[in-house]
Amino acid sequence: MRRSQRAREIADRLAGAYPDVTCELDFADPWQLLVATVLSAQCTDAQVNRLTPELFRRWPGPEALAAAPIEDIEEVIRPAGCFRTKAKALKESARLLLADHAGVVPRQLEELVQLPGVGRKTAKVVLGEAYGIAAGIAVDTHVKRLAGRFGLSANSDPERVASDLEGLIPRGEWVQFSQRVIHHGRRVCSARRPDCDRCVLLGVCAQRGIKTPS
Repeated sequence: MRRSQRAREIADRLAGAYPDVTCELDFADPWQLLVATVLSAQCTDAQVNRLTPELFRRWPGPEALAAAPIEDIEEVIRPAGCFRTKAKALKESARLLLADHAGVVPRQLEELVQLPGVGRKTAKVVLGEAYGIAAGIAVDTHVKRLAGRFGLSANSDPERVASDLEGLIPRGEWVQFSQRVIHHGRRVCSARRPDCDRCVLLGVCAQRGIKTPS
């Protein structure tokens, strides 16, 4: 099967299995999603969702967070890990949003990645989920791993994986495709014990790097 054919079949099967999947981070606006996505680095979405209600209650927007004592921010986000680095990034991002963007999260990827703690993956998530802008396929650890297993990318660099996938998946499907792959990776195609027997992609997935019983 050609790679383009495999990609089309995989995208169609995932769409059938997870038609309404959405980002699992809780947010009410682009600012909240930006904060939650920064916090989610090396942390589960569930843990982030447990701490953001208190964070947003105390500092509901960039202006409040920019003025908050860094120690107070650190204490609230401590469970997310790397809390000092994340607190510094969020406080500085809030300041820059106020100074350069009137407190509004920008709609351009290249402007978003100028904010501390915001890489291209985070920017793509924010643009796709908050604004409906398909700036690219967001590649996290799940998407990177599964793109290799599926036989859709042989690269290890996330942006090269993203480029491979974006050349195979129509732009209008980029946001949902990324979320469906993440959802599938968490529930079926885990890193250590992929459940191939109940996978909707059985027969089309290349299963690269998966050890089969002898």
